[in-house]
Amino acid sequence: MSVHYSTASGIEAEDVPKKPRRAVMPALLRGCLCRCPACGKGKLFKGYLTTVHACEACGQAIHHHRADDAPPYFTITIVGHIIVPGMLTVELLYHPELWVHMVLWVPLTILLSLGLLRPVKGALIGLQWALYMHGFDPEAGEDLPEPDPAGRLRTE
Repeated sequence: MSVHYSTASGIEAEDVPKKPRRAVMPALLRGCLCRCPACGKGKLFKGYLTTVHACEACGQAIHHHRADDAPPYFTITIVGHIIVPGMLTVELLYHPELWVHMVLWVPLTILLSLGLLRPVKGALIGLQWALYMHGFDPEAGEDLPEPDPAGRLRTE
């Protein structure tokens, strides 16, 4: 018994050209440093979380990434794994009053969340670039943005 793979368009799996591998870890680190995942030189963000349309250094299009809800989810997970053990350790060792916990942990949670959100989003964009996901694959047509249906109405 043998298995035969083919694509939806009938192209044999062996006939599909191989894409060059992109290194995942350097792309993650570049994104985490808020730099272009392709070259590491251009800025990734033009605002706090607003990405640039394309890298000013290498021209890599970035506007089509799909980070969506993943950065807040991972940020909440990371911050929770830092704050909860810290809070429990302080409570078990020192038994402080409730107001001490509020003064210590609420601002720390907010600062960590705001500080980690941008690097986490950059790392996710770097991961998408390295794995040819969501528009970073020049050969994929299904990830192209849909045309604006109201675009005709504005020009008339």
